[in-house]
Amino acid sequence: MRRLDKGAPLRAAMRAAGLDIPSLAAATKNVDPEGEGLSRSLVGFIAGGGKTAREECSDRAADLIAAALGKEVEDLFEAPVFTLRESTSTRRTKTSKPSKSELPEQLMDQAELAKFLRKSRSWIDKQIQEAKARGEVWPGLIYVGSSRRFNPREVLDAMRQQRTAA
Repeated sequence: MRRLDKGAPLRAAMRAAGLDIPSLAAATKNVDPEGEGLSRSLVGFIAGGGKTAREECSDRAADLIAAALGKEVEDLFEAPVFTLRESTSTRRTKTSKPSKSELPEQLMDQAELAKFLRKSRSWIDKQIQEAKARGEVWPGLIYVGSSRRFNPREVLDAMRQQRTAA
């Protein structure tokens, strides 16, 4: 789900309910059938207005926040619009899943890679430093002159291998 108007309706509903981020996080535990609720940090990312705020969250998080505030989900969030990856022409009926070949062919700078991976630039810096401490080069890292460039295919392959090894 994507929050409406950069979270302004969400923050207004919080003010109207007299809740701050920690109390909203606690309220999500009361409405969660599993009794877990959401963490303070996740609620802060979703409800926040600063540069660390997230525009998107899971359906579950949106449902719990709306229920805790006594609002309809549609009052605070919107479902993202999906576009078709292929033509709707009746001349072609071929359908396919997104594949590795749909990844960008060009090298990315650190900002582009961070956006592509949905990670922060500091996370990428930390991964590079940890690899350097092990005497390795972080997969996908290429120095072009004095600037860093990244091959997104190699980065994703390394992340997948790391996930399966853990």
